[in-house]
Amino acid sequence: MAVLLVDAANVVGARPDGWWRDRAGATTRLLRRLAEAALRDGGVDVGGVDDGGVDVDEVVVVVEGAAREVPAPDGVRLVRAAGSGDDALAAEAAALAGTGRTVLAVTADRGLRARLPAGTDVRGPGWLLGVLDRMAGNRPG
Repeated sequence: MAVLLVDAANVVGARPDGWWRDRAGATTRLLRRLAEAALRDGGVDVGGVDDGGVDVDEVVVVVEGAAREVPAPDGVRLVRAAGSGDDALAAEAAALAGTGRTVLAVTADRGLRARLPAGTDVRGPGWLLGVLDRMAGNRPG
């Protein structure tokens, strides 16, 4: 089992759906979707047949800036970055990896990717949004 570690700002900014008018609201919507997936029986199976899938038993989301004070839904643990979200995500990935957990990080930030512990599986925001769309039976739109 793995920990899904999500860069919320990066994922929210991946679709031009008006998120910039209400960053906290957009983050809350993402968190709700992640919580719905996390609370399903057996947790989250992220991935498909073609990429082998990954069973996730914990969802951790790094929030920052205007979204730092959003409420944490059941099934999702928030890391509220006091400063840089990238710094908080890199530190959380290192802490998780240090306990022997498998980490699947979601970010498109190349600089952040380079700061993650060796062995961290990294996917882009489009991948996560696609997984959530499939789980909800929706198409991206």
